[in-house]
Amino acid sequence: MPSVKIKKHAPENDMTPFVDVAFLILSFFMLATKFKPEDPVEIKTPNSVSSAQVPEKDNFQVQIDKDGKAYFSMDNPEYSKKVIENVNTTRNLGLTPAEIKAFVNAPSIGVPFTQLKSYLSLSQDDQKKFKAPGVPAEDSTGGEMYFWIRDVLSAYSGRKLNILVKADNSTKYPAFKNILAAFKKNDQNKFLLITSPEDAPPGTALYETRAKQMNATKKE
Repeated sequence: MPSVKIKKHAPENDMTPFVDVAFLILSFFMLATKFKPEDPVEIKTPNSVSSAQVPEKDNFQVQIDKDGKAYFSMDNPEYSKKVIENVNTTRNLGLTPAEIKAFVNAPSIGVPFTQLKSYLSLSQDDQKKFKAPGVPAEDSTGGEMYFWIRDVLSAYSGRKLNILVKADNSTKYPAFKNILAAFKKNDQNKFLLITSPEDAPPGTALYETRAKQMNATKKE
């Protein structure tokens, strides 16, 4: 009696559930990720071996480029709106609701009060092309950075505010000194200096701490 040969079939795997899960994960990260806003100019920060991390929210950051021009940015829309509404009233800038919204959405501000309205009336593309002169920080040019810092501190009264300073490695000391003076006039002497991280020298306490953390991570 002849043997019956069973036809062999290649196993079939339905990948549809895996694809669905992959798209769900991708969609989650796209919606949940908060992208870092672009700096108004390229800033090459000095290196350091600090282990401190930049806070994730409620940051007021002052940037100083290599030419000494000063800019600032805020990452909390609620408090950005409070600040610009106060400035609009005290400075009688006559900003429209659309221009106030443009301030809240702007990645940074780097113009004097006299140019703020015209700058905020530009489209986002034109704002990126605009060569900002910087916020005047020196007393001889109005010292407007002092007033911005004052109003930001007032808006955050009773709430923790992280003050960050990001200066180019080529920034001249007088420009940095003007920013420090603006903080000092507001009785604000504590801030975080943003630098580019580098490895700690071998043998130092920080080097040993990082080595232990890496070994613990590998064991997990």
